[in-house]
Amino acid sequence: MVSGESHYFQGRRYLLDVVERNGGPPVRLRGNRTLELAARPGASAGERKATLERWYRRVLRPEIAVLIEKWQPVIGVEVDHWGIKKMKTRWGTCNTEARRIWLNLELAKKPPQCLEYIVVHELVHLLERHHNDHFRALMDEFLPPWRLHRAELNRAPLAHENWSY
Repeated sequence: MVSGESHYFQGRRYLLDVVERNGGPPVRLRGNRTLELAARPGASAGERKATLERWYRRVLRPEIAVLIEKWQPVIGVEVDHWGIKKMKTRWGTCNTEARRIWLNLELAKKPPQCLEYIVVHELVHLLERHHNDHFRALMDEFLPPWRLHRAELNRAPLAHENWSY
């Protein structure tokens, strides 16, 4: 991770500016184009990456909490637990028996409507486990433009992996 790299946050591209210093905010947005990453002098690329991932997690958590609180009463479900983790092949998962959902850390890089789509998608799984006609009908009822959000999520070139959902 070096200055000049492109990184994404909420669907927008930022240029990374690595600043070597001790203290201060580890990551901050500077204007509309720069993502500043503060790293201690001599920090490895892995340490810099971990700092950025902690920041993504910290800013993603309250956004997810707001969306879950917004959508649970609309859909008529409640999750017992939710969390954020890095996943290689999925944007989210739902364990219907435990009423638990996990959301991919990479969603911090995606536009807000993509995050909302995944939250709704996983909450709807509490009503319908499979991606069948009933599931699609529920998605149409609760979030009519969900197909547009899914397409946007899957075409945005924001990670090295090819994501699908």
